[in-house]
Amino acid sequence: MPERSDEPILDRLIHEPGRLAILTVLSSVSDADFVFLQRTTGLTKGNLSSHLTKLEDAGLVEISKRFINRRPNTNVALTPVGRQRTAHHWDQLERLKGLSQTSDE
Repeated sequence: MPERSDEPILDRLIHEPGRLAILTVLSSVSDADFVFLQRTTGLTKGNLSSHLTKLEDAGLVEISKRFINRRPNTNVALTPVGRQRTAHHWDQLERLKGLSQTSDE
């Protein structure tokens, strides 16, 4: 069955719960370090690293690595495309929510 153009289309890359959590956190800050993202999302180091790699490969986040007081620090920020696609995804979720509500609510 062909999709109707007025139906919400969810971005599968973003819709995965771990990646959606990462992008949502990043959309509320200018950037965040790895430990902050790990704590706020509840993801393990391995899961967070894997999701960040996928998001970076898609051009949604920028990852920079540096040293602070001789300790490694990984910093992550949304790209403009990442910010736009995350906002669009949330808009699509809101549209889907609206379609699920009946007119007598």
